Amino acid sequence: MRRLRFLHAADLHIDSPLRGLDARDGAPVERLRGATRQAFVALVDLALRQQVNLVILAGDLYDGDWTDFRTGLFVHAQLARLAAPGILVFVVRGNHDAESIITRQLPRQDHVHVFSSRSAQTRVLPALGVAVHGRSFPDRAVTEDLVPGYPAPVAGCFNIGVLHTSLTGSPDHGTYAPTRLDRLIATGYDYLALGHIHARQVVRESAPRIVFPGNLQGRHAQEIGPKGCEIVTVEDGYITQTEFVALDVVRWHVLSLDCQGLEDIDALCDRFAASLEAAIAADRDRLHVLRVRLQGDSRLHRVEACQPGTLEAALHAWLHQRDLADVWIERVLLQLRSPLDRAAAAARPDAVGEVVRLVDQLTQDATALPQWALAALGSMPVLPADLGDVRAERLTPDDWRALLADAEAMVLAQLGAGLSESALPDDAA
Repeated sequence: MRRLRFLHAADLHIDSPLRGLDARDGAPVERLRGATRQAFVALVDLALRQQVNLVILAGDLYDGDWTDFRTGLFVHAQLARLAAPGILVFVVRGNHDAESIITRQLPRQDHVHVFSSRSAQTRVLPALGVAVHGRSFPDRAVTEDLVPGYPAPVAGCFNIGVLHTSLTGSPDHGTYAPTRLDRLIATGYDYLALGHIHARQVVRESAPRIVFPGNLQGRHAQEIGPKGCEIVTVEDGYITQTEFVALDVVRWHVLSLDCQGLEDIDALCDRFAASLEAAIAADRDRLHVLRVRLQGDSRLHRVEACQPGTLEAALHAWLHQRDLADVWIERVLLQLRSPLDRAAAAARPDAVGEVVRLVDQLTQDATALPQWALAALGSMPVLPADLGDVRAERLTPDDWRALLADAEAMVLAQLGAGLSESALPDDAA
């Protein structure tokens, strides 16, 4: 029986820069900065431990051109560990590490094959009964479908196609080397090792198996959950086992807490504790980074409005009291609303009534709301930090309404702070 084992990873983005996290108080900067490297070390360790025959890297090994040689030397040294046991490495360049982007060079490694960017190539390994096909990006902006140029499958071999592609498109990623599922199937290959989409996705289970393994290490709150690689076992030309292996050393989470009915900070911390335990119970051997969303109608909104920063500080303090060194709150997003009798508030002749009437009007018109919001944001010289990673084109009508409700609650609480008790809505008195 002829047996082949290979490891498929993509989008490693080695030394990807932090996104302003080092400016946040208490940020575990060194652990975050070194996460992509540590995940790559874990990948090489796994390849050695599992005694795979091939390591396939489907693009974006690097995040861009090296600022100096240290990035390249680190990767070179890790790949060198695979040479002695005879593990071969196959690499295609993607949009972040295209041929035109990586300007510095190091000596070629005999066991590492980087596919040409001029045309698709095939490497046949008769002893293993496998043929690997691939093509690198010549430039960052590859807009044509590369699949038609891939060679025909090699008879008698297990055929692996390696491609960096956006496939039919993703709202989270740019469109590069787009193609269609039917064209991938028509290659006649047995496995399509894809890269570019950072969320793991099994596009097709078999005949052929088509997989985006996702990126190796999440880098921000849009890249949540386990990150890692695929290990595939092939016996006599057929896939007999596949396994996803998590290798991330920093895991990102978004915790959405329903604060409906919560009256005070202690109640908030109790709910946070339960949600956190559910999120990290099975994986305590890595750093967990949290983005916390506080949602719902709650008097906590009044607490926050009177002293901005209170709720985030309370959650940080709760962590400090329990000495949870492997948990860090990156940001707390407030989507709270003050309990409000809307009909009574809208009937008021003052600023409170004006705000409620405007919100009701905008909420009823899915077209007017984003136009009004974008015009308001456009007049601001600097956007709030919490909106730094928001893409307006990706927001749904429900997203816009949620943002508007949050803004309304903040404004009403601030208005209430300057009014007499008799003039306040019932919840603000």
